[in-house]
Amino acid sequence: MRRRLLIMSCLRYSRKLGLSSFRSAVLCGKCWTGVLLNQYPIPDGVNHAKFLHEIYAKADGRYTGRATVPVLWDKHRQTIVSNESSEIIRMLNSAFDGIGAREGDYYPERLRKDIDGVRLRHPEQRRLQGWLRHHAGGIRGGRRPLFDTLDWLEKRLAGQCFLMGDELTEADIRLFTTLIRFDAVYFGHFKCNIRRIADYPNLSAYTRDLFQRPGVSGTVNLEHIKRHYASHRSINPTGIVPVGPVLDFAAPHDRGRLGSAVN
Repeated sequence: MRRRLLIMSCLRYSRKLGLSSFRSAVLCGKCWTGVLLNQYPIPDGVNHAKFLHEIYAKADGRYTGRATVPVLWDKHRQTIVSNESSEIIRMLNSAFDGIGAREGDYYPERLRKDIDGVRLRHPEQRRLQGWLRHHAGGIRGGRRPLFDTLDWLEKRLAGQCFLMGDELTEADIRLFTTLIRFDAVYFGHFKCNIRRIADYPNLSAYTRDLFQRPGVSGTVNLEHIKRHYASHRSINPTGIVPVGPVLDFAAPHDRGRLGSAVN
């Protein structure tokens, strides 16, 4: 969900596209319950649904599968356009230019090959692959590809502001949402604890740089994020939500010396 919020914020869609926030913090069986968070209320002003599965049922009354986020809803056709994260990101990048979005292309044609190449090495993919290997028996080796990727990113960001050089792209937006959650969630919850992002000088400064850019910090709610992951009872049987760690994303980052050019 965070990646879509970031794209919407960067392109100033807030007054053009409606947004509802369901409580993806509670996982029951095979789907998210979708109860609205009291402390994070963005009610559904279109369908007035309280549970996410109601949206899926409205689109298709015969649907019995999983109710997952994100969901892009067409209020004119009364149906779901897409519930696939990558598709929605690409749609938000260009499909709604005619309704007055701020100028900006986060998937420029000249960089698409490089952006897609970085995506294949995205740490979120490595984290998921490692977790699957862990449950398949590869306990010791399951985390290594993730940290190999983080090491590679640390070196890549040593001499440039963004992943594609001096231009903020979709690749940075995808990476940011993983980095912002890593120390608070992945390090302990998924036992990805060889190193923290705080232990990487370039990656941690890069995360703070992105967080401090206009419109970004408002898309980050660590309490909401921690509640979501704490609901994974197969990993966290007690359901306890950790209080920490204390993370200061507003601290100086000194990335300006690399000469950024923001969209």
